[in-house]
Amino acid sequence: MQTALSLPMTLPAPISAGSIEAYIQAVGRIPMLTAEGERALALRWRENNDLEAARALVLSHLRLVVSIARGYLGYGLPHADLIQEGNIGLMKAVRRFDPQRGVRLVSFAIHWIKAEIHEHILRNWRLVKIATTKAQRKLFFNLRSMKQGLAPLTSEEIRQVAKTLKVKPKEVSEMEIRLAGREVAFEADDEDEDAAYAPVHYLAADPDAEPSRALQAAQDRKIESADLHTALAALDLRSRRIVEARWLKEKGTATLHDLAAEFKVSAERIRQLEMKAFEKMKKIIQAQGAPQRALPMPAAA
Repeated sequence: MQTALSLPMTLPAPISAGSIEAYIQAVGRIPMLTAEGERALALRWRENNDLEAARALVLSHLRLVVSIARGYLGYGLPHADLIQEGNIGLMKAVRRFDPQRGVRLVSFAIHWIKAEIHEHILRNWRLVKIATTKAQRKLFFNLRSMKQGLAPLTSEEIRQVAKTLKVKPKEVSEMEIRLAGREVAFEADDEDEDAAYAPVHYLAADPDAEPSRALQAAQDRKIESADLHTALAALDLRSRRIVEARWLKEKGTATLHDLAAEFKVSAERIRQLEMKAFEKMKKIIQAQGAPQRALPMPAAA
């Protein structure tokens, strides 16, 4: 029976780009545990908090991490980084492993190893997060392998992918666009042949966002609101109702015919009353020295 005593008691040194092959060879030489040996070590760790037992469980499964990490090389991230993140997932799995459930550690650890690698890829594949929801993560790690070629997905293929992954067709289309995009440096290097097209040349700050201008705009809106209220108060009830229903409602503004039916007059009469009300309000606001743009004048016809 394989026990912890025949296993190295230290983890291999941190992986560097130049030693990745040496690391893989080193973990490949670490013997695997039998079911009985694994159970004994897991019980020692779980019941006695035996760190040496936990270390032996981790060491004997490092080759599993290497194998899983190799499957994610297509995302362009260093193999060493993927292995390091997978090792973190393996240690989390060992900490939570319960041998009493009758499941081998290898089956239990796969989920934790992949979860850490997935998180690492999503954090580092792009500067801008490309997948945040559960559906987006599922699409990110499955969509490329499900596509038959480099051509965009057809409507039928989108529906099929959505059905297979149990997501919405719209989410499939959005993720395909995200995966096809690329990042652009805000300020490109002068030696880059596309430097003239960098966003720094055409993206500029909004001058109205400058604090002093924003404050002035807020004060202007406050004054205009007060002047408009004064002008409305000077109108008769019917004229005020027409102006408010036609111009001051955010939703469901009334038409001339709606108000004509309400007041039992013609639509032309409503238009005349509206024009007179606006002329009166204009004079009141101008007398108070407010800018004329505070009042949205209707067309004369």
